[in-house]
Amino acid sequence: MSFLNQLHQQLGPMSWPLILCSLITLALWLERSLSLLWTSLRGEQEKRQLRLNGSAYPEADVAASRSLILQGCSLLVRHRASDKTTREDLASVWLQQQRGRLHAGLRVLTLVGVISPLLGLLGTVLGLIEMFKSIGASGEPVTPALLADGLGLAMSTTAAGLLIALPAIAGAQLFGLWADRLLDRLTDELNRCNLHLEGIRLEARS
Repeated sequence: MSFLNQLHQQLGPMSWPLILCSLITLALWLERSLSLLWTSLRGEQEKRQLRLNGSAYPEADVAASRSLILQGCSLLVRHRASDKTTREDLASVWLQQQRGRLHAGLRVLTLVGVISPLLGLLGTVLGLIEMFKSIGASGEPVTPALLADGLGLAMSTTAAGLLIALPAIAGAQLFGLWADRLLDRLTDELNRCNLHLEGIRLEARS
């Protein structure tokens, strides 16, 4: 609590909104990192196992899998009696659902990245208003040291807002690129599965 009180004194009235933004950023960084890493590693592991088995899409293994790649393939295998166009439409709808899942929380990170500097700037303006009000009420001579202390405290909220915004915006972009790469691999694998169901065999890729 002493640390929070000290931080509140340092940042002024914008301290709690900035602390909340920093906690949201940290939580989303951890959640997205673990989720996307698990999705990536699990998908690569099961895809490699399929290739080693010499059978592209064994139905029993597909049904038992929890990876996104084999969930999608399982969906196509279950509708193998449908025509190719219908399976493609089904895969497209399913991929759109997975896109929302893989990009979950990224808009919130972007929003935090936009709001944090504004909160910091607002805290700086409020701090400057309070500083000049105190100087005007005191009636004492204004010294450079007094101005430096007041400006330092006021500008600290802008610095805090920028420090929160940088990882938030960077995380939104990096996790978005990571999710798009996973979706590209997923789309490629579903296309290969659809061709496999049509009797067209492609060379296995690592």
